[in-house]
Amino acid sequence: MLAWVCDLIVASDDAFFSDPVVRMGIPGVEYFAHPWILGTRFAKEILYTGDRFTAQRAYEVGMVSRVVTRDDLETETLALAGRIAEMPRFGLALTKRAVNQCEDQMGMRNGMESVFGLHHFAHSYNAEVGTDSLGGMDAKSMAASARPAEGGK
Repeated sequence: MLAWVCDLIVASDDAFFSDPVVRMGIPGVEYFAHPWILGTRFAKEILYTGDRFTAQRAYEVGMVSRVVTRDDLETETLALAGRIAEMPRFGLALTKRAVNQCEDQMGMRNGMESVFGLHHFAHSYNAEVGTDSLGGMDAKSMAASARPAEGGK
């Protein structure tokens, strides 16, 4: 969820991502950019399964900008930031606004707001029919669910 709001993401080659929130019975996190960033099919796959995926796969579907070795992560990230810092600030601001407006025209903001309502509805439902609003999940069980199965990737 935290990665979605970044304009650019540089990931180390040993990084992974997952979104196991459906295990809580909730249809997405507070910032639901999945279909716009990952495409609908891959978004459904990772949400329906809660499976983790590699930085390379995240790059292939457009979620991350670059994948570099862990040893090069800081150097590569700072180099990219340095190149951006050399660009005209006003031009960067207008470009960011233009890209964000295009996302909005593709329905991203409206979609995210509607999913946010479903998200809170699911929390309420969980609290009414179960023991808590998180469907019995906590930080430890969420982390454990993102680990690969023994012998698997």
